[in-house]
Amino acid sequence: MSVTAIAPSGEKASIPASAPGMRKNGKQWHIPKSAFRPKAGNSSFAKRTEERKALTSMKAKEKEMKDEKEAERQRRIQAIKDKKAAKEEKERYEKMAEKMHKKRVERLKRREKRNKLLKS
Repeated sequence: MSVTAIAPSGEKASIPASAPGMRKNGKQWHIPKSAFRPKAGNSSFAKRTEERKALTSMKAKEKEMKDEKEAERQRRIQAIKDKKAAKEEKERYEKMAEKMHKKRVERLKRREKRNKLLKS
């Protein structure tokens, strides 16, 4: 890349064709390009299998963590639903107790519990 020229005094002087700091086309804001050298296929088979094994174990761990998180979420949702159902049932029995006798309401409660157990 450098041109050697003979100076008038007889000695060789090295004059670079283009300084590395300045581009010939004037586009100094672009990064200097290098030769294309593909890197695919340069790693050994053993290294690739180790990478695959590490990736699969990482994905399995992520899946396990996601499943745990989802199970916890479903548990909270189910607890809220159970609480809501118990509250509605309690309100229903209170409404019935206003109209009916207390003992009859108790009998109905026991009968409904028996029916629930038979259904499930």
